[in-house]
Amino acid sequence: MADLFSGRMNRRAFLGGSAAGVAGIGLSGVPALEALAQERKSNTAVPELASPARMYAALVDGGHQLPAIPVDKLNKRLVRQVVIDPTFEKPGTIVVDTSTHYLYFVLEGRKAIRYGVSLGKAGFEWTGSATIQFKKAWPVWTPPPEMIVRKPELAKYADGMPPGPQSPLGARALYLFKNGQDTMYRLHGTPEWNSIGKNASSGCVRFMNQDIIDLFSRVSGPTTVHVRHSMYLGANAGSAGSSKPTTEAIDSGVPEGAEAL
Repeated sequence: MADLFSGRMNRRAFLGGSAAGVAGIGLSGVPALEALAQERKSNTAVPELASPARMYAALVDGGHQLPAIPVDKLNKRLVRQVVIDPTFEKPGTIVVDTSTHYLYFVLEGRKAIRYGVSLGKAGFEWTGSATIQFKKAWPVWTPPPEMIVRKPELAKYADGMPPGPQSPLGARALYLFKNGQDTMYRLHGTPEWNSIGKNASSGCVRFMNQDIIDLFSRVSGPTTVHVRHSMYLGANAGSAGSSKPTTEAIDSGVPEGAEAL
């Protein structure tokens, strides 16, 4: 899967170059590493969130216009908020609770940011762990060949759909890897804000665009993601990679220009 599509990065070469760069840092890289550690700590500090109207207001991002989310039509439980952490994971960890359609980003001091998310139509039955190894703002979306077979109208995007507010990956994508392999699963945005809280996507975890922009800004290094059926079945419920995905991936690979974490 190294060369998933033309125009996609050769991951082995990319990571090999990255490793060589790190090896060449030497002692001069220590301050940079300390700064990175401090940045990660600051990303997990408990924030003061704005009002829903401000968090979900219209904005221009990366040259793209994102419309406001009609907060008066949102289920209040799905609005981004700081809550008591139910995951018992270390700060910086991400946990998806499929039973409630919540995603938690763990903070310091037993707190977490909770986001409402949408899950796969068939149910995101996979429970297990993966690692975010790349992230990309305004990613190109490339449907997998098997998706094009099912939906021939997508053939025009075989080489990639340009990024924009109507892209199935939305404003941001976080790419999940397991054992060094791309799972083809993503945490990503969607223009379909009214799908949040439902089983409505094709196997990935998707957010309102304003929410994925927020989470994207907090992920600053390789980040562990646990998918569980419930927070209330114990900390190990579904965290050991006990089952396989049953829904189909919606993306073909990591696009050029993605940031390695």
